[in-house]
This record gives sequence, C-alpha cells and structure tokens, in this order.
Amino acid sequence: MSETLHNTPEKDLYYVAVKLLLRDGQKLLVTHDIYGDWDLPGGRIRKDEFNSTLESVIERKINEELGGDVSYELGQPAVFFRVERQEHNLNGRTVRIFGVGYEAKYITGEITLGEHHDQMEWVDIPTFKPEDYFTGGWLTGVNEYLSKVGT
Repeated sequence: MSETLHNTPEKDLYYVAVKLLLRDGQKLLVTHDIYGDWDLPGGRIRKDEFNSTLESVIERKINEELGGDVSYELGQPAVFFRVERQEHNLNGRTVRIFGVGYEAKYITGEITLGEHHDQMEWVDIPTFKPEDYFTGGWLTGVNEYLSKVGT
C-alpha cells in the first residue's frame, strides 16, 4: 500500500478566482492593473470566504475594483481559466490560479476604479483582439469565451 502512495503523482495547488465577463451589449469591460497587466474584473477568494457563495465573492470584488455604484445582472459561468503568473505581492513567486469566468450584463452606475487598477476599456467584441491585451491562461480563456459568444 505504501508503494502505491509513493507512486501517486503530486497534486497541484491553485488559488481560485472569480472573474466577470461584464458586457454592455457588444462591449466587454477589461481593466488594467497597477502592475502593468490587463485583467478582467474580479479576483481571488479570500481564506475567510471559504463558506461564502461565489456570487458574494464576486460582489465584494466588483465593489473593490469598480465601485459600489455599479449594478449588473450576474449570469452563469461561461469559461474556466488556468493561469500561471508571478505574484507581485509575494516577491515575484510563481502561483497558479484557477479562474471561473461568469457572464454578466452591465445595468447602470458610474465605474470608479479601485486602488489596484489604473485604467479600463469597453472593447468592441466583434473587433476585439485579446492578444493585444492578454497572455497565457487569461488569453486562452478570453479566446474561448469569445468563440462561444461569436464575434
């Protein structure tokens, strides 16, 4: 039995993030963080949110990143991301992130970027070139989403 355990491949560890594919008609919101990367609104689940719903995590992240004035209609998960990146607040340590991308419809409200983002764009889905914004797993996931919604 112990031989079987020793031959078992090592399991990987991931952070888990919830992201919003926030749309206003044919426009998709992308944000730019203060570290120089393009992003989608949303982020990681905190340790104290283990028993929280993913919807409540999304609500917290949207309030932090886009402000409390924004209202949206949350849809279903539309895409999953696997991302590997160097974490700025962990001295450049490489981390892996499993992300769930929820579709959402922008309803109303002024967007006020939080302290970790310095710009945003409503990109036109039919002409959007994700490779001009994203790399790695985020690019793969955004492309998968766009292929599902038809550009």
